[in-house]
Amino acid sequence: MAGKEPEIITDKNQMRKWSRAMRSQGKTIGLVPTMGYLHEGHISLIKEAHKRTNLIVVSVYVNPGQFSPTEDLSTYPSDFHGDIQKLMAVPGGVDVVFHPHNLYDYAEGKPTGINNNGSNCENSGVGEPERKGVVSCVEERGLGHETWVRVERLEKGMCGKSRPVFFRGVATVVTKLFNIVEPDVAMFGKKDYQQWRIIQRMALSINRSLSGAKSAAENGQVNCRELRNLVIQAVNSAGGRIDYAEIVDQETLEAVEEIQSPVVFCIAAWFGKVRLIDNLEINISK
Repeated sequence: MAGKEPEIITDKNQMRKWSRAMRSQGKTIGLVPTMGYLHEGHISLIKEAHKRTNLIVVSVYVNPGQFSPTEDLSTYPSDFHGDIQKLMAVPGGVDVVFHPHNLYDYAEGKPTGINNNGSNCENSGVGEPERKGVVSCVEERGLGHETWVRVERLEKGMCGKSRPVFFRGVATVVTKLFNIVEPDVAMFGKKDYQQWRIIQRMALSINRSLSGAKSAAENGQVNCRELRNLVIQAVNSAGGRIDYAEIVDQETLEAVEEIQSPVVFCIAAWFGKVRLIDNLEINISK
């Protein structure tokens, strides 16, 4: 039996505005990223997300960044109407389907060659001249996107050998989705175990640097300048660029020089053109 019909959002700014409005009401948001053509694996992730959050966002976006020019995106299966019907049949339904037309930056306005799946690359065929370096469908047409998120050690081997742009494209688009939807929880399957580990590593990079600072504070390091330097160094080592890293009082949000009361470590960092934010409360018993 069909349930509630989800709101369909195609604009990334509208999606971010919706998420922030819901969070201001005290709601938690779960994200289930997909490329559409939903199956029972996707449905199981949505059901699991219902156990953890108040609201559910399902993204439907065929990501051209994870396909090489020799892979034919025009034949990638798509059934958006059928996907909506399947989502309406899930107990509790979903609240939003985020269905963007494009998530990449292009130098000349709108991308060309977009097919019905939202991808911008057609099969280049076999036997084409060898390229200098590995490119994806996004780069094939010489368009403007040049910023990528890499998890270099984990993407080597296994699928990374035969599909060298795949994991770079996955990490990049997931980072974009995190930055747009700003979910509290994101659900991923483990069928592609290498992909799951790469996403996990990427999502934890900033959080781990904050956790290291919290551990140092709990072990007696209360000088905020030194704690900030620990986090800044960790983010820089991971390829990020700090926007701000501040330790502030939890109540007044005023910056402190030494931790003497409950504080929160707030951080924003750029990875290429993607800006990630995080925070961690630190409560030290005197």
